[in-house]
Amino acid sequence: MIQEKLSGRVAIVTGGARGIGFAIVEDLIGHGASVVVVDSGVSISGEPVEPKLADEVTAKYPNAAAVCADISETGTANEAVELALERFGAVDIVVNNAAILRDAFIFKANPEAFESVLRTNLTGAFRMLAAATPVMRDQQKNGRAPGAIVNMVSTAGIYGNFGQAAYGAAKAGLIGLTRVVAHDLARSKITCNAVAPFAATRVTETIKPANEAQAAYKEKALQVPAKYVARLVTFLASPDASHISGQLFGARGREVFVFSQARPASKLLQPAGAYDLDGFAAGIRSLEPYYTDLVTDLEAFSDEPVL
Repeated sequence: MIQEKLSGRVAIVTGGARGIGFAIVEDLIGHGASVVVVDSGVSISGEPVEPKLADEVTAKYPNAAAVCADISETGTANEAVELALERFGAVDIVVNNAAILRDAFIFKANPEAFESVLRTNLTGAFRMLAAATPVMRDQQKNGRAPGAIVNMVSTAGIYGNFGQAAYGAAKAGLIGLTRVVAHDLARSKITCNAVAPFAATRVTETIKPANEAQAAYKEKALQVPAKYVARLVTFLASPDASHISGQLFGARGREVFVFSQARPASKLLQPAGAYDLDGFAAGIRSLEPYYTDLVTDLEAFSDEPVL
């Protein structure tokens, strides 16, 4: 029997009407939380498809409510916070999951498409946190248990992948935002972590493999259920994870990863007045053992997941 460790807690989940977002919503509700689902029902590339999908999802749950609006639009985040306060009386958990995808090689990139992805995947998350965190801080000051934030990122923002300048940049930016928010909220004891999910989703379905390793990744990824990602998110939102903040996790089937984060791996000291270029070429060889392989995230995780 699932313990309702989130009883009385109130969550906002963006992009929560389908896929990983919906799995997160169901798991949070299953552990006792009330949830506001923010979802505009768009396609994976951001075009309107099912604008009232969030209403249809939340109609099944008495402790759920919906905001059928685009998180990239000004005002949507505030609307979600206001609804959470009106219906459920608090905001304790924020899960930034909403994302769209518009891939193109950098030499064929469309600036408007790039900016659209950033508005949803990164600026939307910023707006959600800017709206929710003042409420979360005030609640903590008034004696309510501190809340939790989980940002859904991607290994595309860590490893990179062909044609994903917009998506990878947005997700890398969200990792940076996670670290900053973890620092900003440390005194309030509100946690902020990031999760890179591996599961069968619309994003996975759009993968066009560039080699055998990427084809193997797609085949295996389409077998991975979202429930394991959802359970990690629920844990990070629970009191048991109140000491964990600023971390970068991954979930692939039954596997849970914690990723290292960029720190200096080695150091080269230039002579006074700086190297000339020949000297630089010779001196920098000492750093070569510490270089990071240029592999995509699909190749890095093309091995068999544990299901």
